[in-house]
Amino acid sequence: MSRTLIELLHEGLPAEAVLTDPDVTAAYSHDMASFCDAGVPAAVVLPRTVEQVQHVMRTATELRVPVVPQGARTGLSGAANASEGCVVLSLVKMDRILEISPVDRIAVVEPGVVNATLSRAVNEHGLYYPPDPSSWETCTIGGNIGTASGGLCCVKYGVTAEYVLGLDVVLADGRLMSTGRRTAKGVAGYDLTRLFVGSEGSLGIVVRAVLALKPKPPQQLVLAAEFSSSGAACDAVCKIMEGGHVPSLLELMDRTTVKAVNDLAHMGLPETTEALLLAAFDTPDPAADLAAVGALCEAAGATQVVPAEDAAESELLLQARRLSLTALEAVKGTTMIDDVCVPRTGLADMLEGVERIGEKYGLTIGVCAHAGDGNTHPTVCFDAADPDEARRARESFDEIMALGLELGGTITGEHGVGVLKKEWLAREIGPVGVEMQQAVKAAFDPHSLLNPGKLF
Repeated sequence: MSRTLIELLHEGLPAEAVLTDPDVTAAYSHDMASFCDAGVPAAVVLPRTVEQVQHVMRTATELRVPVVPQGARTGLSGAANASEGCVVLSLVKMDRILEISPVDRIAVVEPGVVNATLSRAVNEHGLYYPPDPSSWETCTIGGNIGTASGGLCCVKYGVTAEYVLGLDVVLADGRLMSTGRRTAKGVAGYDLTRLFVGSEGSLGIVVRAVLALKPKPPQQLVLAAEFSSSGAACDAVCKIMEGGHVPSLLELMDRTTVKAVNDLAHMGLPETTEALLLAAFDTPDPAADLAAVGALCEAAGATQVVPAEDAAESELLLQARRLSLTALEAVKGTTMIDDVCVPRTGLADMLEGVERIGEKYGLTIGVCAHAGDGNTHPTVCFDAADPDEARRARESFDEIMALGLELGGTITGEHGVGVLKKEWLAREIGPVGVEMQQAVKAAFDPHSLLNPGKLF
């Protein structure tokens, strides 16, 4: 079958777009998640056109070969991991920005466009694309759509789903479907666009996206507040939100994360703090907003509040936050990055619970969080070569997810389900929820060829 598959793929793809060398295809077998099984792909294809994607899907349907869509493979749930004998459909070569319209405030892009590339391109037109995952310099828009990713600015501007107006999608059988619109308003029919956002490539292949843009905001200024406990920092978060403030960013780093960033990048962050809260405003008078938030932090028990004096200082603080996951990975060499989101009122209980779990299992668990959203990223650091430590890491990871559900939260705020959290998705949404989601999957992909084994 493999020979027939390769021959058929070559009929609609240039030779350089079909990779079969095992040493090359192995690099496409998995994303950045730990503890997620991955198969060996029969081939990796790198199409450049919609027609080439359609050819891949028609071939896969004819031969009943699974297809795993991929972007930059920066995901953290195994959603891009290859299935055994599959075709990996890498969309990184479809990387054109097709249109930027300042009047309509939209961008039309292919799925392989890198998030940071789009952001810089629209900035030149006085516009702003808000979703900014920590991997924004490498992750792609198609991957962002597949996992409904968020970022540092979600507290004010929302997540990817709120910016996807329309999609062109190649279905499992190779047909091309358009969803949504490019208008500011529109309610014609079921919202299939939202259905595809966060579907992890299990319903169709996104080949074009119409994205909403906003006017470019003023340069933001950042404030750093130190706290002697995570509970006090979380109390400050609640006071800020309750007070009606709208920060463009409200991020938290615990002591373990701060130390890891210092060890990696020598940034001189205050390691005496138990929790470092970063707040930012991109309003016309950010200094006044920072002063008001600084006062709330002090009232909540901040031991020191330091507002940045300029954009350069602000960017340094943001860089520290963006380095958090990379720095924690360097602690032991391997990490499991959880993605539990809880109501803001449960944020302190979540962080304190994670600390207890770390002590129980004798593990280093650092927490960085989109605190304004209640979206925590407890990061379990462990030595993958130590079987006992790896077992404890997995057990602690599961306890963290259970804690999130107990607090009224969700198992994933932005990283997705993939392979890593399949069992936990079933626990969160229940048997009826699973049944209905499987029915939707069957309607779009009756032969279960698209990213099989993911989600449920």
